[in-house]
Amino acid sequence: MAEVRLAYVNLFARDFVGLAHFYKDLFGFPEIVAHRSPIYRCLDAGGVELGFNADAAYDLLALADRRSPDSDWPMPVGCYFTVEVGSTAVVEALASQCVALGGRICKAPYLTYYNTRQAVLADPEGNIFRVNHRLAAPAA
Repeated sequence: MAEVRLAYVNLFARDFVGLAHFYKDLFGFPEIVAHRSPIYRCLDAGGVELGFNADAAYDLLALADRRSPDSDWPMPVGCYFTVEVGSTAVVEALASQCVALGGRICKAPYLTYYNTRQAVLADPEGNIFRVNHRLAAPAA
């Protein structure tokens, strides 16, 4: 069997260029300029490409009947992604930076039952994502 891996995570966005800049500014993910189009931007998220699609992509992908209605916060949550970072301090810093860039904190950084320091955040368009740092396993 050929190698199988997750290659892309794509978000539909009202402002696909602005949303790409939000994630680029928050995490430092570089844009993959070769993938740029009039309806798409893409960032290199360390082995997975994080893409941002304009409304026109619904039609291109035969998903016009799945468009989300225009609504205010809170947006419905169908899925979310998690970005793993190198320390608890980075979790704290990124939560604060998310707000400074126009996002929201849904759940402030906390210690999970599975031993991670984690924050649950929303980008400026209401998409949910987590910032996570796995802590060492407790000594037996």
